[in-house]
Amino acid sequence: MNSTSTSSDNFKESLKQQADIVRIVGDYVKLKKAGAQNFSGLCPFHAEKTPSFSVHATRQFFHCFGCGQSGDVFTFIQKVENITFPEAVRLIAQKLGVPMPKVTFSSPAEARDAQVRMALLDVHVRATQFFQECLRRPEGATAREYLKGRGLDDETIARFRIGYAPDSGFLLRDALRREFGEELLRESGLFSWKESPQPLAVSPQGEQVTENREPRTENSQANDEQRAADSAGRKPAASSQQPAAIYSKFRNRVLFPICNDQGKVIAFTGRTLSTDDKAGPKYLNSPETPIYSKSRVLFNLDNAKDAIRKLDYSILVEGQMDCISVYAAGFHNVIASSGTAFTEIQAKLLGRFSKNVVVNFDPDTAGARATERTLGLLVEEEFNIRVLTLETGFDPDLFIRRKGKDAYAAALKHSQKYFDYLIDRARAQFPARNADSKVKAVNHLLPHIQRVPNRIVRDELAMEISQKLGIDSAVLRQELKHAATTRSATQVKASAETQITGAERVLIRALASATQMQSSGTRTTAREGTDEEFDPARQAQYALQSEHLYEGLAAQSLIEALLEAGVEAVDVMALPKTEEDRRLLASILMTEEEELTPETVEGAVRALRRIYLRRRLEEVQMALQRPAVSLEEKQALLQEKVRLKRSLMDPGLGEARSKAS
Repeated sequence: MNSTSTSSDNFKESLKQQADIVRIVGDYVKLKKAGAQNFSGLCPFHAEKTPSFSVHATRQFFHCFGCGQSGDVFTFIQKVENITFPEAVRLIAQKLGVPMPKVTFSSPAEARDAQVRMALLDVHVRATQFFQECLRRPEGATAREYLKGRGLDDETIARFRIGYAPDSGFLLRDALRREFGEELLRESGLFSWKESPQPLAVSPQGEQVTENREPRTENSQANDEQRAADSAGRKPAASSQQPAAIYSKFRNRVLFPICNDQGKVIAFTGRTLSTDDKAGPKYLNSPETPIYSKSRVLFNLDNAKDAIRKLDYSILVEGQMDCISVYAAGFHNVIASSGTAFTEIQAKLLGRFSKNVVVNFDPDTAGARATERTLGLLVEEEFNIRVLTLETGFDPDLFIRRKGKDAYAAALKHSQKYFDYLIDRARAQFPARNADSKVKAVNHLLPHIQRVPNRIVRDELAMEISQKLGIDSAVLRQELKHAATTRSATQVKASAETQITGAERVLIRALASATQMQSSGTRTTAREGTDEEFDPARQAQYALQSEHLYEGLAAQSLIEALLEAGVEAVDVMALPKTEEDRRLLASILMTEEEELTPETVEGAVRALRRIYLRRRLEEVQMALQRPAVSLEEKQALLQEKVRLKRSLMDPGLGEARSKAS
């Protein structure tokens, strides 16, 4: 390991020791004391009414008994903020006021990628400033009139950093070229390019230059290709060995910056101001880049997240203009899916701030289908959902401009529970009251019911649906039976911890105590009558390693990981190699009830010896029943059977391997 990586690891370990996980988690979860070392609260990673989320103050890790999530302070920040590990380290350092060391990278490629991402953020800052300046200039008059017509005042325009892209292919390019290289500009998503049809000119100094001629000329085939390529969101095909000339993707458009949840501009949406048939799409979005993935971003979350936390609900709309209008009307907890299909990643991102949401998509046919798809994802993430349906022909923006913010506030109060909305949709699509229509209505609703994680909620929905559709609840419950069984696999897997014996739990706690004693600088007090200072970890390690009593047990892989680490490791939660073992370890350590004493550990060792002897006895008895066993083998097996039975009768049990060998 090189010195830079060692220094980085030392910083992370030092930061982790300084970061009190109870305080850090307490910024996100309301924690209450729940024992000598434990604090509990409602899990931020799934919906629950009874706290199952615990934080261990001494061991500095968290565990949820409901969803199984567990880890250290870095893991918590990564999950709750949906950020990378380096970003989690940086955020915790900022919370503690600890200066970050110089960033080091594991490879030149990693360093280049990080530098490109940082440079692209700088490009978007400059582009945003350029578009804002263009909006203020005389050529931005049409854009200003458009925004005024949409009811946006100067304060709102400034808050959302709205700008104007001039009707030019090269002004933005020339402005950014003063600071950034062309390769970076190509990666920014702000430009398109095609091979120049003109031959290269040669300057008096002998340098090759291209004419600064915009390809957007009337009745120009090149112009048509350029617009067609922009509309399709792709690069024009290269041709004929000439260097590519880049030009602005956004032209004669109002520009809405798209920010990540930290408020950094990472992309744009451009609304055209042209009315001719070559204007391209009404709305043009930035393509995916190293800093922008549309499935991972919610428009306005940077402005809305504090209000969402405070009000404990969000308003989800479809487009940027709807979002801006609702925000400007005073509803600051509004976010938008930016006109794209709502994704699971976006649902998880939104759930970090509140699991209560009002969905207000357009009420037309396409909007209704989008609402149902979005509801399905939100249901799976256990959101409490209501649906706001406005009058036909009104989207949120138009509704507020025509009827005012008070009318919108009243509509919010009368939003429907999500399944009431779906039931009404099913009745509207299949209005007949005959058996065939009822079957179609049930089939329409079943996929949504199947996504509900809670079985009790599914049962309540079955009763409600049966009443509203006039269907025998027993028949509907039979249809819902499949929905219930599809959830059983997760429940069975989650209950696997019950297969771990009490002896395994004691010995796992004993092995884990090595890291606790090392990190705290203390050792377990010896019980009266013992000659030496009691070390439960060493006692457990000796018995398990010398006799291999853990082989074949449910916790074998976890015990092996703890044994492999020995007494030198510090972070006990980092030892298990699988997520399942980490969750098991967290569950065991969170329920430390019995004191670790010499008698407790020795009793656990004896219990495992007994388990081993019984298992071995069963194997011998099965071997004796094999028809092909030879006389010599049979005699050896009979002798071992006698030894095993004698060992099982011994109160002390001795060492399993020596007595059974």
